[in-house]
Amino acid sequence: MSESRHIVCTACGAVNRVPADRPAGKARCGTCRQPLFGGKPAEVDAAMFERQVRRGDLPVVVDVWAPWCGPCHAMAPAYAAAAEALEPDVRFLKLNSDAEPELAGRLGIRGIPTLILYGRGAEIARTSGAMQTRQIVEWIGGRLAGAA
Repeated sequence: MSESRHIVCTACGAVNRVPADRPAGKARCGTCRQPLFGGKPAEVDAAMFERQVRRGDLPVVVDVWAPWCGPCHAMAPAYAAAAEALEPDVRFLKLNSDAEPELAGRLGIRGIPTLILYGRGAEIARTSGAMQTRQIVEWIGGRLAGAA
C-alpha cells in the first residue's frame, strides 16, 4: 500500500487522503468534488485557516492582508504567481485581517502584508512587507529546506 498525504479541501473543509503516487494537482475532493488545487491562493476564514494548518500534511503559507492596504494589493499578483508555481506541494491561503481580527491578534500580526509559513501545525517562519514572486518562492524554499 502506498503512502498518502492528507489534503484539506478549501471549498468544504473535508480532509482527503491522496496517494503519494498520484498527482495531487489533478485531485478532486471526495466530498464536494471540487478540485483540491486551483493554482491560486484560497481566501479563508478562521475556521478554515485552523483546519488547513492543523489537519493537512502540506506546508501552508498564509498571506495576512487587509482590503485598505496598498502594499497588500501590490503583492497579490506575485503571491498568486507563487501559488501557481508551487502548488500542489504547498498550500497558499489568504486571510483578511479586517474580517478575522481575533485570529490576526492571536497570530501577533503587527504589520501587513505578513506571510506566515506553517509545517506540521507549527509556525516555521514569518516575514512582513511586500515581495515579488521570485522572493516569495525563494523565501518559502529556503525556510522549508531549513525546517527539514
